Amino acid sequence: MELSAIVEDSCARDWETVDPDTVEPVRFAVIGLGWFTKGRALPALEASDRCEPSVMVSSSTEKAERVAAETEGADHGITYEQFHDGVASDAYDAVYIVTPNALHLEYVETAADLGKAVLCEKPMERDSERAARLRDVAAEAGVELMIAYRMHTEPAVRRAQDLIDAGYVGEPMSVTGDMSQRLLDRIDPNPDQWRLDEELAGGGALFDIGIYPLNTARYLLDADPRSVTGNTSSSHAAFDEVDETVAFSVEFPEEVYGQFYASHNARQSSGITVTGTEGQVRIEPAFFQDQTRQLHVSRGDGRASVTIEKVDQMLAEFDYFADRLRGDEPIHADGDHGLVDMRAMEAVYEAAETDQWVSVD
Repeated sequence: MELSAIVEDSCARDWETVDPDTVEPVRFAVIGLGWFTKGRALPALEASDRCEPSVMVSSSTEKAERVAAETEGADHGITYEQFHDGVASDAYDAVYIVTPNALHLEYVETAADLGKAVLCEKPMERDSERAARLRDVAAEAGVELMIAYRMHTEPAVRRAQDLIDAGYVGEPMSVTGDMSQRLLDRIDPNPDQWRLDEELAGGGALFDIGIYPLNTARYLLDADPRSVTGNTSSSHAAFDEVDETVAFSVEFPEEVYGQFYASHNARQSSGITVTGTEGQVRIEPAFFQDQTRQLHVSRGDGRASVTIEKVDQMLAEFDYFADRLRGDEPIHADGDHGLVDMRAMEAVYEAAETDQWVSVD
C-alpha cells in the first residue's frame, strides 16, 4: 500500500454500509450520567444523524430530568428503578451502558428482557464470569451486543491496520503499547470514586486504561493472547484496593510478543507500535480522543509521518453501532471479543501474584 493512499481520505468511514438518509435513527436510553457521558457521549449523540439520545437514566429523577432537559432530542428522564420497570421503553431502541463496571450485567439483563440492543462500555464487567453471563444473556434473548471499543473506528488505527494487512511491515514480530494519566489530577480527585473501588471496578489501571493498548494490539494483529505475565504496583494510598500501575507481556500466535504499560499516576501519554520483518508502524498519540494523531511509518531506509485529522471517536462509535443495527453486517466487537480481554486481564493479575506466565483460556 502506498503512503499517499493513507493521506487521501484517511478519515473515510470505510465501515459504512447503510445510507443514514434511508433509515430511521437509533434511539438510545443512556444509562449512567457521569462526566464521561455528559462531556463525551451526549454531545456525540446530539451531533449524529444516525442516533438520538431519547431517554436519560440516572440515580435520581431530578438528575435524569435535568440532563434530559439539557440534551437535544431527549424526551424522558427516568431513574434506574424505572428503567428496570420498563418505563419509557417505547421511546428507545437500544441502550448505552456507562455505569461502573460491576453494574453492567443487571442493565443488560433488563435490556434483554425488553428486547433492546446493547452498546456496553468496556471492560464488559468486573470479572470474566459476570462478563460471560452478560454475553449469554444477550445471545439468549437474541439482542445485538457491542462492546464499546472506540479505537476500532479511529481512523489512525484503521489506517495502521490497512498497512499491516497489506504487508507494509512484513511479518509482525512485536507490538508495544502504553497509556498513562494522573487519574486524581486529571479525571477525579475523589479517593472514594468507583474506579478505586475493587468491588465496583474489578481492577485499576489495567481494567481502565491498560485495556486500550491490549485491545488495540489485538485489533491491529487480528490475533488473541495465548499467555501473559506481568506486574502491578501502587504507591498512592488511594490505590490500596486496585492497581495504580501495571506492566505486562503478552504472547500472541506465531511467536509475536507484546509489551504493555498503563498507569493512573504518570504523565499523560499513549502510543502503540507494531514492528515487523520489513518495517514499523507507530501511532502517537494513540488513545486520548482530544489529540490529533500522528502515524509514523518506516520501511527499509524510508521514514514518514502522517497527520491524521482528529475525529469525534464517540460519534464514530455510535454511528458504527447504528449502521450495523440498521444494516445486515455483523457487529464487531461482540461479547465473545470483549470476553477475551476480561480473561487476559485476569490472567495478568494471576501472573503478577505467581510470577509466572499464565495461559489465557
